Amino acid sequence: MGKKTRRLAYQAAAIAVAVLAVWFVVHNTAANLEERRIASGFAFLGREAGFEVSESPFLRYRPSDTYLEALSVGVMNTLRVAVAGIVAATLLGTAIGLFRLSKNFLLRTLASLYVEFIRNSPLLVQLFFWYALITEALPSPREALQPLAGVFLSNRGIYLPLPGSVPVLEGFNFTGGLVLTPEFATLLLGLSIYTAAFIAEIVRAGVLSVRRAQWEAAFAVGLTRAQALRRVVMPQALRVVVPPMASQYLNLTKNSSLAVAIGYPDLVSIANTAMNQTGQAIEGVAIIMAVYLTISLAISAFMNWYNARVVLR
Repeated sequence: MGKKTRRLAYQAAAIAVAVLAVWFVVHNTAANLEERRIASGFAFLGREAGFEVSESPFLRYRPSDTYLEALSVGVMNTLRVAVAGIVAATLLGTAIGLFRLSKNFLLRTLASLYVEFIRNSPLLVQLFFWYALITEALPSPREALQPLAGVFLSNRGIYLPLPGSVPVLEGFNFTGGLVLTPEFATLLLGLSIYTAAFIAEIVRAGVLSVRRAQWEAAFAVGLTRAQALRRVVMPQALRVVVPPMASQYLNLTKNSSLAVAIGYPDLVSIANTAMNQTGQAIEGVAIIMAVYLTISLAISAFMNWYNARVVLR
Protein backbone atom coordinates (compact mmCIF):
# COMPACT_ATOMS: atom_id res chain seq x y z
CA MET A 1 0.00 0.00 0.00
CA GLY A 2 1.47 3.32 -1.08
CA LYS A 3 1.78 6.42 1.09
CA LYS A 4 -1.05 8.20 -0.72
CA THR A 5 -3.37 5.23 -0.24
CA ARG A 6 -2.53 5.03 3.46
CA ARG A 7 -3.22 8.75 3.91
CA LEU A 8 -6.60 8.36 2.23
CA ALA A 9 -7.39 5.33 4.40
CA TYR A 10 -6.51 7.23 7.60
CA GLN A 11 -8.66 10.18 6.54
CA ALA A 12 -11.58 7.93 5.69
CA ALA A 13 -11.24 6.19 9.06
CA ALA A 14 -11.16 9.52 10.89
CA ILE A 15 -14.29 10.71 9.06
CA ALA A 16 -16.05 7.44 9.85
CA VAL A 17 -15.20 7.75 13.56
CA ALA A 18 -16.45 11.36 13.61
CA VAL A 19 -19.71 10.40 11.89
CA LEU A 20 -20.26 7.52 14.33
CA ALA A 21 -19.57 9.83 17.30
CA VAL A 22 -22.09 12.38 16.04
CA TRP A 23 -24.67 9.66 15.39
CA PHE A 24 -24.15 8.24 18.89
CA VAL A 25 -24.63 11.64 20.53
CA VAL A 26 -27.72 12.49 18.46
CA HIS A 27 -29.27 9.04 18.96
CA ASN A 28 -28.61 9.07 22.71
CA THR A 29 -29.99 12.60 23.08
CA ALA A 30 -33.14 11.79 21.13
CA ALA A 31 -33.69 8.61 23.17
CA ASN A 32 -33.25 10.43 26.49
CA LEU A 33 -35.60 13.22 25.43
CA GLU A 34 -38.23 10.70 24.37
CA GLU A 35 -37.85 8.73 27.59
CA ARG A 36 -38.38 11.89 29.66
CA ARG A 37 -41.18 13.07 27.37
CA ILE A 38 -39.42 16.32 26.58
CA ALA A 39 -40.42 17.78 23.22
CA SER A 40 -37.61 18.80 20.90
CA GLY A 41 -37.49 21.35 18.12
CA PHE A 42 -37.89 25.09 17.86
CA ALA A 43 -41.69 25.28 17.82
CA PHE A 44 -41.56 26.80 21.35
CA LEU A 45 -40.26 30.04 19.81
CA GLY A 46 -43.78 30.84 18.65
CA ARG A 47 -45.34 30.43 22.10
CA GLU A 48 -46.05 33.25 24.53
CA ALA A 49 -43.03 34.03 26.71
CA GLY A 50 -44.95 35.31 29.73
CA PHE A 51 -42.04 37.06 31.46
CA GLU A 52 -40.84 40.65 31.69
CA VAL A 53 -37.58 41.96 30.26
CA SER A 54 -36.21 44.88 32.25
CA GLU A 55 -34.49 46.61 29.30
CA SER A 56 -35.67 46.82 25.72
CA PRO A 57 -34.50 50.14 24.25
CA PHE A 58 -34.69 49.12 20.58
CA LEU A 59 -37.62 46.69 20.38
CA ARG A 60 -41.05 47.04 21.95
CA TYR A 61 -41.62 43.97 24.11
CA ARG A 62 -44.44 42.78 26.36
CA PRO A 63 -44.81 39.53 28.35
CA SER A 64 -47.52 38.46 25.89
CA ASP A 65 -44.96 38.41 23.06
CA THR A 66 -43.32 35.20 21.88
CA TYR A 67 -40.07 33.59 22.97
CA LEU A 68 -38.60 34.56 19.61
CA GLU A 69 -39.31 38.22 20.30
CA ALA A 70 -37.87 37.92 23.81
CA LEU A 71 -34.68 36.37 22.43
CA SER A 72 -34.51 39.12 19.80
CA VAL A 73 -34.49 41.67 22.62
CA GLY A 74 -31.63 39.73 24.21
CA VAL A 75 -29.66 39.78 20.95
CA MET A 76 -30.15 43.55 20.62
CA ASN A 77 -29.09 44.10 24.24
CA THR A 78 -25.97 42.00 23.64
CA LEU A 79 -25.12 43.97 20.49
CA ARG A 80 -25.78 47.23 22.31
CA VAL A 81 -23.27 46.58 25.07
CA ALA A 82 -20.78 44.95 22.69
CA VAL A 83 -20.67 47.87 20.24
CA ALA A 84 -20.51 50.49 22.98
CA GLY A 85 -17.87 48.46 24.82
CA ILE A 86 -15.70 48.05 21.71
CA VAL A 87 -15.72 51.81 21.07
CA ALA A 88 -15.03 52.71 24.70
CA ALA A 89 -12.32 50.05 25.15
CA THR A 90 -10.58 51.12 21.94
CA LEU A 91 -10.44 54.78 22.97
CA LEU A 92 -9.40 54.06 26.56
CA GLY A 93 -6.93 51.32 25.60
CA THR A 94 -5.26 53.50 22.96
CA ALA A 95 -4.86 56.34 25.46
CA ILE A 96 -3.44 54.03 28.16
CA GLY A 97 -1.08 52.41 25.67
CA LEU A 98 0.30 55.82 24.65
CA PHE A 99 0.54 56.87 28.30
CA ARG A 100 2.77 53.85 28.90
CA LEU A 101 5.21 55.34 26.39
CA SER A 102 5.02 58.83 27.85
CA LYS A 103 8.16 60.60 29.05
CA ASN A 104 6.23 61.69 32.13
CA PHE A 105 7.24 59.29 34.92
CA LEU A 106 3.99 59.62 36.91
CA LEU A 107 1.75 59.12 33.87
CA ARG A 108 3.82 56.17 32.66
CA THR A 109 3.78 54.52 36.10
CA LEU A 110 0.03 54.97 36.64
CA ALA A 111 -0.67 53.49 33.20
CA SER A 112 1.56 50.51 33.96
CA LEU A 113 -0.15 49.91 37.31
CA TYR A 114 -3.55 50.09 35.62
CA VAL A 115 -2.59 47.49 33.02
CA GLU A 116 -1.03 45.08 35.49
CA PHE A 117 -3.83 45.34 38.06
CA ILE A 118 -6.76 45.10 35.64
CA ARG A 119 -5.30 42.29 33.52
CA ASN A 120 -4.57 40.16 36.57
CA SER A 121 -7.96 40.57 38.26
CA PRO A 122 -10.92 38.33 37.31
CA LEU A 123 -13.46 40.15 35.17
CA LEU A 124 -16.38 38.77 37.17
CA VAL A 125 -14.96 40.21 40.39
CA GLN A 126 -14.54 43.58 38.66
CA LEU A 127 -18.17 43.48 37.54
CA PHE A 128 -19.32 42.82 41.11
CA PHE A 129 -17.17 45.73 42.30
CA TRP A 130 -18.62 48.20 39.77
CA TYR A 131 -22.16 47.00 40.45
CA ALA A 132 -21.74 47.48 44.21
CA LEU A 133 -20.17 50.89 43.62
CA ILE A 134 -23.11 52.09 41.52
CA THR A 135 -25.97 50.57 43.51
CA GLU A 136 -24.56 50.99 47.03
CA ALA A 137 -22.10 53.88 47.00
CA LEU A 138 -23.96 56.36 44.78
CA PRO A 139 -26.75 58.44 46.37
CA SER A 140 -30.47 58.33 45.60
CA PRO A 141 -31.82 60.38 42.66
CA ARG A 142 -32.83 63.26 44.97
CA GLU A 143 -29.18 63.62 46.03
CA ALA A 144 -27.61 62.57 42.73
CA LEU A 145 -24.07 63.65 41.92
CA GLN A 146 -23.71 66.11 39.04
CA PRO A 147 -20.10 66.06 37.75
CA LEU A 148 -21.07 67.92 34.56
CA ALA A 149 -24.03 70.00 33.45
CA GLY A 150 -26.92 67.69 32.64
CA VAL A 151 -25.09 64.55 33.86
CA PHE A 152 -26.44 62.86 36.99
CA LEU A 153 -25.07 59.84 38.86
CA SER A 154 -27.36 57.93 41.23
CA ASN A 155 -28.01 54.41 42.43
CA ARG A 156 -30.86 54.25 39.89
CA GLY A 157 -28.45 54.70 37.01
CA ILE A 158 -26.51 57.28 35.03
CA TYR A 159 -28.45 60.03 33.25
CA LEU A 160 -26.95 61.85 30.28
CA PRO A 161 -28.31 64.79 28.26
CA LEU A 162 -29.50 64.46 24.68
CA PRO A 163 -30.04 67.25 22.13
CA GLY A 164 -33.30 69.00 23.16
CA SER A 165 -33.74 66.63 26.17
CA VAL A 166 -32.06 67.17 29.57
CA PRO A 167 -32.71 64.81 32.53
CA VAL A 168 -35.07 66.41 35.07
CA LEU A 169 -35.87 65.13 38.56
CA GLU A 170 -39.58 64.39 38.86
CA GLY A 171 -40.73 62.71 42.03
CA PHE A 172 -38.32 59.95 43.00
CA ASN A 173 -36.45 59.62 39.69
CA PHE A 174 -35.24 61.46 36.61
CA THR A 175 -37.09 61.73 33.32
CA GLY A 176 -35.74 62.68 29.91
CA GLY A 177 -32.26 62.30 28.45
CA LEU A 178 -30.34 59.07 28.01
CA VAL A 179 -30.60 56.56 30.86
CA LEU A 180 -27.92 53.96 31.58
CA THR A 181 -29.34 51.48 34.07
CA PRO A 182 -27.04 50.22 36.84
CA GLU A 183 -26.81 46.83 35.10
CA PHE A 184 -25.94 48.23 31.69
CA ALA A 185 -23.54 50.81 33.14
CA THR A 186 -21.81 48.10 35.19
CA LEU A 187 -21.37 45.79 32.24
CA LEU A 188 -20.22 48.57 29.92
CA LEU A 189 -17.74 49.89 32.48
CA GLY A 190 -16.40 46.46 33.41
CA LEU A 191 -15.96 45.21 29.85
CA SER A 192 -14.44 48.48 28.64
CA ILE A 193 -11.95 48.87 31.47
CA TYR A 194 -10.94 45.20 31.41
CA THR A 195 -10.49 44.96 27.63
CA ALA A 196 -8.75 48.34 27.49
CA ALA A 197 -5.88 46.93 29.57
CA PHE A 198 -5.17 44.34 26.86
CA ILE A 199 -5.64 46.82 24.03
CA ALA A 200 -3.17 49.17 25.73
CA GLU A 201 -0.43 46.56 25.46
CA ILE A 202 -1.28 45.94 21.81
CA VAL A 203 -1.05 49.66 21.03
CA ARG A 204 2.21 50.00 22.95
CA ALA A 205 3.73 47.06 21.07
CA GLY A 206 2.57 48.52 17.76
CA VAL A 207 4.19 51.88 18.42
CA LEU A 208 7.42 50.24 19.58
CA SER A 209 7.50 48.18 16.37
CA VAL A 210 8.04 51.35 14.32
CA ARG A 211 11.72 52.04 13.79
CA ARG A 212 13.32 54.92 15.64
CA ALA A 213 14.42 56.34 12.30
CA GLN A 214 10.78 57.15 11.51
CA TRP A 215 10.58 59.35 14.60
CA GLU A 216 13.84 61.06 13.73
CA ALA A 217 12.70 61.71 10.16
CA ALA A 218 9.45 63.25 11.44
CA PHE A 219 11.37 65.50 13.87
CA ALA A 220 13.75 66.48 11.08
CA VAL A 221 10.91 68.02 9.03
CA GLY A 222 9.68 70.00 12.03
CA LEU A 223 6.88 67.82 13.37
CA THR A 224 6.20 67.81 17.10
CA ARG A 225 6.08 64.53 19.02
CA ALA A 226 2.27 64.50 18.91
CA GLN A 227 2.22 65.24 15.17
CA ALA A 228 4.85 62.59 14.48
CA LEU A 229 2.83 60.05 16.44
CA ARG A 230 -0.42 60.87 14.64
CA ARG A 231 0.85 61.32 11.08
CA VAL A 232 3.88 59.04 10.84
CA VAL A 233 4.06 56.43 13.59
CA MET A 234 0.44 55.37 14.18
CA PRO A 235 -0.36 54.68 10.49
CA GLN A 236 2.59 52.28 10.42
CA ALA A 237 1.79 50.81 13.83
CA LEU A 238 -1.70 49.86 12.65
CA ARG A 239 -0.19 46.98 10.66
CA VAL A 240 0.81 45.40 13.96
CA VAL A 241 -2.14 46.62 16.04
CA VAL A 242 -5.20 45.67 13.98
CA PRO A 243 -4.92 41.82 13.84
CA PRO A 244 -4.71 41.26 17.64
CA MET A 245 -7.33 43.97 18.22
CA ALA A 246 -9.84 41.74 16.43
CA SER A 247 -9.24 39.05 19.05
CA GLN A 248 -9.90 41.54 21.85
CA TYR A 249 -13.15 42.64 20.23
CA LEU A 250 -14.22 39.00 20.05
CA ASN A 251 -13.27 38.47 23.70
CA LEU A 252 -15.26 41.53 24.78
CA THR A 253 -18.34 40.33 22.91
CA LYS A 254 -18.14 36.84 24.40
CA ASN A 255 -17.39 38.19 27.88
CA SER A 256 -20.67 40.11 27.71
CA SER A 257 -22.35 36.80 28.56
CA LEU A 258 -21.29 37.49 32.18
CA ALA A 259 -24.21 39.94 32.20
CA VAL A 260 -26.34 37.20 33.73
CA ALA A 261 -24.34 37.60 36.97
CA ILE A 262 -25.52 41.19 37.48
CA GLY A 263 -29.02 40.92 36.06
CA TYR A 264 -28.56 42.58 32.68
CA PRO A 265 -31.01 40.99 30.20
CA ASP A 266 -28.63 39.94 27.44
CA LEU A 267 -29.11 36.94 25.16
CA VAL A 268 -27.75 34.41 27.68
CA SER A 269 -29.92 35.72 30.50
CA ILE A 270 -33.14 35.66 28.46
CA ALA A 271 -32.28 32.30 26.91
CA ASN A 272 -31.74 30.84 30.40
CA THR A 273 -35.19 32.04 31.43
CA ALA A 274 -36.70 30.53 28.28
CA MET A 275 -34.93 27.22 28.89
CA ASN A 276 -36.13 27.07 32.51
CA GLN A 277 -39.73 27.65 31.43
CA THR A 278 -39.81 25.37 28.40
CA GLY A 279 -37.23 22.70 29.16
CA GLN A 280 -35.75 23.24 25.67
CA ALA A 281 -32.16 23.32 26.93
CA ILE A 282 -30.52 21.91 23.82
CA GLU A 283 -32.31 24.31 21.52
CA GLY A 284 -31.59 27.24 23.84
CA VAL A 285 -27.88 26.51 23.97
CA ALA A 286 -27.84 26.02 20.20
CA ILE A 287 -29.41 29.46 19.73
CA ILE A 288 -26.84 31.07 22.02
CA MET A 289 -23.97 29.37 20.19
CA ALA A 290 -25.36 30.30 16.78
CA VAL A 291 -25.81 33.97 17.71
CA TYR A 292 -22.34 34.34 19.21
CA LEU A 293 -20.82 32.50 16.26
CA THR A 294 -22.56 34.85 13.84
CA ILE A 295 -21.44 37.95 15.75
CA SER A 296 -17.87 36.66 15.99
CA LEU A 297 -17.70 35.87 12.28
CA ALA A 298 -19.10 39.32 11.45
CA ILE A 299 -16.47 41.04 13.62
CA SER A 300 -13.69 38.91 12.12
CA ALA A 301 -14.87 39.63 8.59
CA PHE A 302 -15.00 43.38 9.22
CA MET A 303 -11.57 43.48 10.85
CA ASN A 304 -10.07 41.40 8.01
CA TRP A 305 -11.62 43.79 5.49
CA TYR A 306 -10.33 46.80 7.38
CA ASN A 307 -6.88 45.29 7.66
CA ALA A 308 -6.71 44.44 3.94
CA ARG A 309 -8.34 47.54 2.49
CA VAL A 310 -7.20 50.30 4.85
CA VAL A 311 -4.15 49.25 6.85
CA LEU A 312 -2.23 47.25 4.23
CA ARG A 313 -2.82 49.55 1.27
